[in-house]
Amino acid sequence: MTYLKPGKLCFLLVVPCVWMASRRRPKGKRNLAIAAACLIYALAVMQGTVLIQVRLFDYVDRREVAPVNRLPNSFPAGESEQERATFNPNVVYITMRSKRIKPANIRGTVRPKLRKKWTAKRAQTVRESDPGPFKSQGSQSIDQRLSGTEDATRLHAPLARAEVERRVESSHRAGERKSNQAQNQNTGSNIRIYSDSAPSWLSRQDINAMRFLADSSIAQIHKVPQTGRRPLYLLEGVAGEQQSLKPNSRDLSKAPGCRQPCGVLKRPVDVSEVFAFHLDRILGLNRSLPAVVRRVHFIRDGLPRPVILWDDSLQMADNDTQSTVKLDWMSYQQLLKWKCWVHGKVPKPDWRCTDIHHYEWSKLALFDFLLQVYNRLDRNCCGFRPRKEDTCAQNGLKIKCDHQDNISLFHILYRDRDPRHLVFIDNKGFFDRNEDNLNFKVLQGITEFPESAISILKNGLLRERLLQSLFLDKLYWESQGGRRGIEKLIDVIERRATIFLTYINAHGFKVLPMNE
Repeated sequence: MTYLKPGKLCFLLVVPCVWMASRRRPKGKRNLAIAAACLIYALAVMQGTVLIQVRLFDYVDRREVAPVNRLPNSFPAGESEQERATFNPNVVYITMRSKRIKPANIRGTVRPKLRKKWTAKRAQTVRESDPGPFKSQGSQSIDQRLSGTEDATRLHAPLARAEVERRVESSHRAGERKSNQAQNQNTGSNIRIYSDSAPSWLSRQDINAMRFLADSSIAQIHKVPQTGRRPLYLLEGVAGEQQSLKPNSRDLSKAPGCRQPCGVLKRPVDVSEVFAFHLDRILGLNRSLPAVVRRVHFIRDGLPRPVILWDDSLQMADNDTQSTVKLDWMSYQQLLKWKCWVHGKVPKPDWRCTDIHHYEWSKLALFDFLLQVYNRLDRNCCGFRPRKEDTCAQNGLKIKCDHQDNISLFHILYRDRDPRHLVFIDNKGFFDRNEDNLNFKVLQGITEFPESAISILKNGLLRERLLQSLFLDKLYWESQGGRRGIEKLIDVIERRATIFLTYINAHGFKVLPMNE
């Protein structure tokens, strides 16, 4: 075999490079680049291939002189002389892969069974051999019992009859659910319920009241004047439009002429009462009245306003404080010490207890702290630094905090048929109060708190449930900027909840079940 000498290989590689760089070729960047690349490639080949070939030439020359010295002294038995002569550790042997041969068709190979078609003839054979599943009530066949099916082959589908009935029933339920959703969208209701049922913390009465306040037609608007306060506007619904919401049992002393269910129309700045209603239901307190946001076309501005369900069973014995019972701060603290009506224990006459259960004050204090409601237990804003727009600052009540024992409590109400439980009204909350300016005075004297509400604050379900609950009120959701605005309000409540839990842990207060 003839081998290429290293000198000739170098010459063949260098000559094109010199020619590319010569004067005969036009000098340019492209030609210079090609010449440089060619030269680098020549050097690489010379360092690699030429050296390998030189080693091969050297090896061949040595092998011709002393071929036996390159082989091992001993060979395994049975090895031929040709195999001995070709033994070379520096030679790379390439083995060509043989062409794949298709395997022979082996007899007895298991093949999948072909599914037999269900024909009328085969069905007749099965019925004759095993009449149990196909016949009942004597010798009457299923073909004769079913009407409107002349083709017998349609009666023997692979699905069982129970499975068919189950699927039909599920399809009917899905159709009813879709029809309810379509009806909810077509009617333009402001209460959005797209599932089979409302959230568990909202009762059927709550949903009916919300639909009435948000969607019912307005028959009249009653203006009720109040001494020393803003007038009260009541929206009266159309008679017979809401059958699920019963009319009032007696005439309204504060709103003459309102014989149908009514709603109290509030200012746009009081929209936080809707948030307070949902928070009350989620915490399991159930002390506030249903509230929604609604646009009233009789008002020129057209802004969404909160509407609160009017409850004529609330007793207001004292018009100055809008309360059923009149209490000041000192008498309120004495009631907390006596723990009136706990475990069914009748209080002593000298304790001067009211009909309100002791646990109600714990629920009220927790509710007011999370929303920073001050107009009930701290009317004069003695527990925090008020703003200029707060009512206590405008009326100059802050300067009267030197004698707090004589300050009266406001909006302490209960129903005439249920004197043990409070009803929370005017629940306007404040979300812009800094964490270093929270009103802890509303918690003063409270050493026990409801277990159901504390568990909601601890287990991290507050945000999820508030989003799910507030989504029902379409106008409130939109008025707060959608989910982004609602998330900001929930962030404030969660931070206050964390501060509250730290407060009760630091003081060692008890957490008790309060389902008396």
